[in-house]
Amino acid sequence: MNTQNTLEDIKVSLKMKLATLWASFMFLYIYVDHFALYMPHKVEHILKGRVFVLDITQGFLLAALASVTIPALMIFLSVALPAKVNRRMNIIIATVYIPYTLFNLTGETWMHMVLGAVIEVVLLCLIIRYAWKWPRMET
Repeated sequence: MNTQNTLEDIKVSLKMKLATLWASFMFLYIYVDHFALYMPHKVEHILKGRVFVLDITQGFLLAALASVTIPALMIFLSVALPAKVNRRMNIIIATVYIPYTLFNLTGETWMHMVLGAVIEVVLLCLIIRYAWKWPRMET
């Protein structure tokens, strides 16, 4: 057997897998919103102070920042938190973000938004699955 051509399969920790899933989710989350700016009349509505049916206010922008801050922090927290808290937070936050992600499809929806939401939900489901199956210590 030729061992020079055999690649080493490096084991990646569960915490690192969760962090990279959150990072992937964040990239899609931000880019779907960014690409929405290219939709006709979207910038025009923003300049008039409206997003979907909502007025752009300080409260709206604070809520928008909170909605991206939580998964952004989960990238770090997935690596830093102890296992028991980590598992619980990943399951709860990913579960909350699934309906939130699907709610973003209300109103005028283009295919890039649907594809982004589908992939985001798949990533969130993987986060839940990995966290749910967190390995137990043998005693």
